[in-house]
Amino acid sequence: MAKLLFVMTGARYWTLKDGTRYATGYWAEEFAAPYKALTDAGHDIVVATPRGVIPNVDMMSLRPEMAGSEKMALQLEEIIRDAEVMRRPIRLSEARLEDYDAVYFPGGHGPMEDLCVDADAGRLLTAALASGKPLAVVCHAPAAMLATRIHGRSPFEGYRVSGFTNDEENAVGLAPRARWLLEDELRAMGVDFTKGEMWKPYTVVDRNLFTGQNPASAGVLAERLLKVL
Repeated sequence: MAKLLFVMTGARYWTLKDGTRYATGYWAEEFAAPYKALTDAGHDIVVATPRGVIPNVDMMSLRPEMAGSEKMALQLEEIIRDAEVMRRPIRLSEARLEDYDAVYFPGGHGPMEDLCVDADAGRLLTAALASGKPLAVVCHAPAAMLATRIHGRSPFEGYRVSGFTNDEENAVGLAPRARWLLEDELRAMGVDFTKGEMWKPYTVVDRNLFTGQNPASAGVLAERLLKVL
């Protein structure tokens, strides 16, 4: 069985352009759906965060209207509650790629606050991309790719990548308040940004890089990972 590293945000808020702190963290479905699929298949998961802080779930992602139904919200909450690895994350600075068979970055708005400027996230992403090992990144987590830039250049240039779109950020009402938008920054970095219908599952595979557009894409991304593990 494989051993996977889940690299998760340690942020509890996202700083907007007026200085307001928007309460956030990781998005429940983006952790829970892949975690359940992978552990049910017998794979081992280790969680890493900046400074080893316990990840904070965005409570909005556990609302029934966001999760899809009250039943689904309760299921997500149960998976998170039972995931012991979430209560003992390792420090991202101590994560060694050679210890893992694959790496996964869940999203939520949190990565827009911390992973986007985290040197350890950038180091791990760069190494994972070069290694050929499966590297999966979903929703807002591609913000961490911004931390791979050296003198303005990123190893992700030219890769086909998906992530949370400007249209989706507009739809949740946060685009006008954001300091920057993920789609814009990724395009400026030189990736081939591709997207599907808003809120629908949409995933892209380019070499060993697996990316997903939004929360609904996390489960599909996990299924694609399972096929190559």
